[in-house]
Amino acid sequence: MNTHSLTGGFENASHASANAFRVALDVMARPGKIAEITGGTPPAPMSSAAGTLLLTLCDPATPVWLAPSLSGSDIADWLRFHTGAPVVENRHAAMFAVGAWAELLPISDFAIGTPEYPDRSATLIVEMETLEPSGAILRGPGIKSTAALGLPALTEFQNNAALFPLGLDFFLTAGSQIAALPRTTKLEG
Repeated sequence: MNTHSLTGGFENASHASANAFRVALDVMARPGKIAEITGGTPPAPMSSAAGTLLLTLCDPATPVWLAPSLSGSDIADWLRFHTGAPVVENRHAAMFAVGAWAELLPISDFAIGTPEYPDRSATLIVEMETLEPSGAILRGPGIKSTAALGLPALTEFQNNAALFPLGLDFFLTAGSQIAALPRTTKLEG
């Protein structure tokens, strides 16, 4: 473990995690909304938004899968030091997965829950170049009429929504920005 693994956590953990948690809940409740989320400084190449989200949501009981572009860096040590979260190699065992869209494919490898326990599904944190309020049209809970969000691949998100109440939930991150796409959201091209 190098010294960078020991830094980059929340300076005031209770305050920063509470603020970040509110942002995460807000974007999940309002699909398509893009917000700023700050507090964590993970090792490169992970975005600060993804790092802050992991610091907020992970603990020793939340296994995390890191995409190959992230697993070879200091990120695994950083995550274990600051959250205690185990980093797993088995995608199906992960409660959270982080990486660029292409590295997360096929998303069918991740747990989608069971009819008895739909909440036992994975949440994917998709690292994006940018987040844009244009592209796919979103409808559903938390959206007044429609919203728009640039997505890497529409069909996979539509197929995921068709699994409801099973399926994956998504956070999209770029720099210090975050958006969310819960499985309840209906998407159009």
